[in-house]
Amino acid sequence: MSGHSKWHNIQAKKGKADAARGKIFTKLGRELLIAVKQGGPDPAGNSKLKDVIAKCKANNMPNDTINNAIKKASGAANGENYEEIVYEGYGTNGVAVIVNASTNNKNRTAADVRHIFDKFGGNLGTPGCVSYMFEKKGVIVIEKEGCPIGEDDLMMLAIEAGAEDFSVEEEVYEITTAPADFTQVTETLTSNNLTFLEAGVQQVPSTYVSLDETSGEKMQRLIDNLEDLDDVLEVFHNWEE
Repeated sequence: MSGHSKWHNIQAKKGKADAARGKIFTKLGRELLIAVKQGGPDPAGNSKLKDVIAKCKANNMPNDTINNAIKKASGAANGENYEEIVYEGYGTNGVAVIVNASTNNKNRTAADVRHIFDKFGGNLGTPGCVSYMFEKKGVIVIEKEGCPIGEDDLMMLAIEAGAEDFSVEEEVYEITTAPADFTQVTETLTSNNLTFLEAGVQQVPSTYVSLDETSGEKMQRLIDNLEDLDDVLEVFHNWEE
């Protein structure tokens, strides 16, 4: 993860995240719903649910909200029936894009996603067209400012908890894990009073594409409009922002 500038403007990103928090909670609630439907309401026996709960906590979702969503999802009378679907495509100058969505109407979601790709200079591809360029990793981002422990102590804590890598960016620390170790590492860090700027199992690209300012603006519009779709949970790409 080191070597790119994803977190070069922390305040702008935090402001955007705060403004979208209500929408983020709605999408996280849907992720909880899908995880419960697939593996049951007990996180001890449902590793996917355990990961989603860790992600919810990283986004400051209150415990009551998490528990209510799980309870709602496990209710026999719950009629919400969402399924996960992944779209792959290309953005500006061939930037690889993966879109994770949840939907109760695949035709509607596919049409919405295709429309955004077409409108903002990209094109929707076939399954597998870009996913080979990504690898699933747990990613935990901690802001340097206000971090209660020093860099060396944080690195040792993360590695001893099972992290694969620890990198230092301009304004943040980035910790990567194997997907299976993500929850264990986040729980260890949380128990040491650490809070996260971002945490989740992500699609991490093996290589990055640089864009000039004009192409970058077009790429940002594509990402923003995909993320604004109600059915879209996450957007991953290999643009070096």
